Amino acid sequence: MRIRPPITLRPPRFTGRLHDARTATAVGRLLGAAIAVCFVTGVISHYLQRPPDWLAGSLPSRPYWGYRLNQGLHVASGIAAVPLLLAKLWTVYPRLFVRPALRSLGHALERLSVGVLVAAALFQLTTGLLNTAQWYPWPFSFVPVHFAVAWLLAGALVLHIAVKYPKIRDHWSRRSPGTLELPAADGPDRRSLLTGVVAAVGAVTLTTVGQSLTPLGRLDLLAPRHPDHGPQHLPVNRTAAAARVSVPALAGWRLTVTGPRHYALTLDELAALPQHTVTLPIACVEGWSKSARWTGVRVQDLVERAGAPPGTALRVVSLERRGAYRVMEMGGGYTDDPLTLLALRLNGEILTLDHGYPARIIAPNRPGVWQTKWVGRIEVL
Repeated sequence: MRIRPPITLRPPRFTGRLHDARTATAVGRLLGAAIAVCFVTGVISHYLQRPPDWLAGSLPSRPYWGYRLNQGLHVASGIAAVPLLLAKLWTVYPRLFVRPALRSLGHALERLSVGVLVAAALFQLTTGLLNTAQWYPWPFSFVPVHFAVAWLLAGALVLHIAVKYPKIRDHWSRRSPGTLELPAADGPDRRSLLTGVVAAVGAVTLTTVGQSLTPLGRLDLLAPRHPDHGPQHLPVNRTAAAARVSVPALAGWRLTVTGPRHYALTLDELAALPQHTVTLPIACVEGWSKSARWTGVRVQDLVERAGAPPGTALRVVSLERRGAYRVMEMGGGYTDDPLTLLALRLNGEILTLDHGYPARIIAPNRPGVWQTKWVGRIEVL
């Protein structure tokens, strides 16, 4: 009878040089740049969308395209980071099989920090991508959790760079040791790998950035939104049906303005006031944006008619029955800006119900969620 030797489990061996520190550094610096842009633009976006009390009154209304540019960069850099993160993980995953797994307390802390970094990065990119499609298969509120984990990711990344700085420094320059061509047995060389990664980044960027960079709209193949799709050639996030606003419910609608001199106006009376036309973008947190021509009454004229001084803040209340953005506050910087309108028309046509008929707010440098639709009341604060 033949006795078989006992089966011994050995960790896999990785000899290819594409898993070395230089390749990891080359991919890592591209990933780090994408995450840095995504983090900075994300912080700006958050404070424009949910400003603390000390900041709310001093948010700038110019440049009018500021939020559009910021959010476009935020989503584009986040999408570009996806193939970069996958490539980075591919270059370093053999380290999971290093034995012993923990050599010292310092090594244990280093591996823990890397685990936090990887988990936070995967969480941010996954939830961010699902947010662009407005799909939320989780029980928590997306915005505060996404913002909190962004700081966790930033801290873990800074710590990781500090720990790995000697290796990063040694492998940063293109002329550092290890740049020779790889042997044929090692498979594709480093340059081919990096070329493929950059090509993947370019492909996902070109096929999604058209949702905000409208000249590239024809290439917008993978983004969940196209800037020309929607009523009056403008996308809609929240429909009138979702907000439970209907035409019968608007019968007898009047705009109420409260202040030192309270008054109310019918739609015909609003339309009889001096009308102004501006070209402003709608820019949403999901990354899409589109410029349009809006016609209506300047908010500063409504405030002046209510007897309020310049620089007065406002509270705008929508007719929708419920929703996180049913009530919006606007600082004096927006109120005084002549581009801020209570819009009645879009691209020369009366607003459709989904776009906020009978009246909606349109203001420069504001997230789309704060361009309140179905306005019923304006309160001078």
